[in-house]
Amino acid sequence: MSVPNVKHRHLGQNIKRICDLKGIKQDTLAIALDISQQAVSKIEQSENIDDDKLQKIAEIIGVTPDAIKSFNEDAAINNFNNFHDNSTVTTFINAQFNPVEKIIELYERLLEVERKRNDLLDEKLRNAEKAK
Repeated sequence: MSVPNVKHRHLGQNIKRICDLKGIKQDTLAIALDISQQAVSKIEQSENIDDDKLQKIAEIIGVTPDAIKSFNEDAAINNFNNFHDNSTVTTFINAQFNPVEKIIELYERLLEVERKRNDLLDEKLRNAEKAK
């Protein structure tokens, strides 16, 4: 599927705006990608992003890579403004992003990171005690 010709295609800015619209914070995306918040900031400043990373980000934020490539903020805002019934908007948003599933997934990843950190600290403590 080819992406329509867009005047200024800046993938990082598109990712940032989609995340903003979906309420996804940099630190949440960082945890899901297993990178630092600063690395997410750097991605958001990048005009181009390699396909593998773009695919991973798209999966996390609940869109396709083509949706990121062809994102048009004006069109997205117009789509939201054309809804008159809040239940329709909620249905539209939930069809694209299930926040409960993402929260559970991110929580599990956060727990795994904390377990690894604790294991590392335990190992350092054991090594320090052996050195005495």
